[in-house]
Amino acid sequence: MAPASSMNSLNILDFVVNKGHGVKGLAELGLDTLPHQYIQPLHERFDTTTNEEAPPNDCIPVIDMSNWDDPKVAEAICDAAQKWGFFQIVNHGVPIHVLEDVKDATHQFFKLPAQEKHKYSKERSVTNRVRFGTSFTPEAEKALEWKDFLSLFFSSELIVKKLLEILMKGLNVKEIDESILMGSKRINLNYYPKCPNPELTVGVGRHSDVSTLTILLQDDIGGLYVRNTETMKWVHVPPVTGSLVINVGDALQIMSNGKYKSIEHRVIANGSSNRISVPIFVNPRPSDIIGPLPEVLHGGEKPVYKNVLYSDYVKHFFRKAHDGKATVEFAKV
Repeated sequence: MAPASSMNSLNILDFVVNKGHGVKGLAELGLDTLPHQYIQPLHERFDTTTNEEAPPNDCIPVIDMSNWDDPKVAEAICDAAQKWGFFQIVNHGVPIHVLEDVKDATHQFFKLPAQEKHKYSKERSVTNRVRFGTSFTPEAEKALEWKDFLSLFFSSELIVKKLLEILMKGLNVKEIDESILMGSKRINLNYYPKCPNPELTVGVGRHSDVSTLTILLQDDIGGLYVRNTETMKWVHVPPVTGSLVINVGDALQIMSNGKYKSIEHRVIANGSSNRISVPIFVNPRPSDIIGPLPEVLHGGEKPVYKNVLYSDYVKHFFRKAHDGKATVEFAKV
C-alpha cells in the first residue's frame, strides 16, 4: 500500500489527467487511503450499508423482447419510460457472445500502458471521434469521480430504432424523424477500479443523461442506482445475464413534453472489484433544435420546455460537474 506521505508529494491532477494514468493508474499505486481530490461532500456520498436504498421489491422492469410486435411489449416499454425512465430488456436479439466480446475489448483497452491510452486524450487524439478521459469534467469538479473512460462515435443500432418506433407510437407520432432522434451516437467504455474508500467517493455522480436514449451493457459486478421519483429512494439495477439497460435521456423528456422521464442515476465506487460498463448514447445532432413534438401538443397541452439548440444544451451539461437533474431546467419554458 502507498503511504499517505508519498501521496502528498504526488501531483494528483498531473498524474491522473495530464500524464494519462487515469484513476486506474492511481489505484494501481496500492493506495491505503483515498486522495482528498476524490472525497465527495457528505450529501453526495452513498453508503450501501445504510437504509438509504429502496426495498428489494422496488425494482425497474425487466422486459422480454422475444416478440417485438407483441402489443403487451410495447405497452410495457412505454409504461416503463413514463414511470421509471429505466428498464432492462432480455431476448433482444444481440447474441451473448457479442456482449461478452465488448466486455473483453473494454478490459483489453484499459490494460494498455498509460502512454498508449494517453494518445487518445482530448488534447492528443487526432480525432474528436475517439477520446480517452477520466472523471467527468475534471477542470470544473470540486471532487473528482472514480472512473476512466474511452469515448467513440458509434454508427448503427437496430435495437435503438425499434425502441424509438415503439416510444414514438406511444406519443401518437406516426413518422419518426431518425435524424433528430438518433442522428448522433457515441459509445463509452467505462472503467471503475477498485477503490480504497468507496464510501467517500462516487463512480459517477447524480445526473440524468442528455441523450434521447441510452443503452447500457453492465458487467456482473453491479453498482448502478436509479432514483425512484415517488419515494426518492435509490434503487439498484441488478446485473441480469444477457440484458441491456435502457434509459430515457433529457432530449426525449423534452421532446415528449415530460411524458417520458429522464431519471437521476449514479454509480457507486467498489471496494472489492474492478467494474466496467459500456453505454451507447443515442442523441440528436448538435445542429438540431429540440423541443416538444407537435403531436404531443396537438390536444392543447401547454409546452413545458422551449425549443433549444441541442449543442447549447450539451455544452451546458459538460461545463459543470454532475448536479442531478439541474441541466433540464435549462430548457424549461
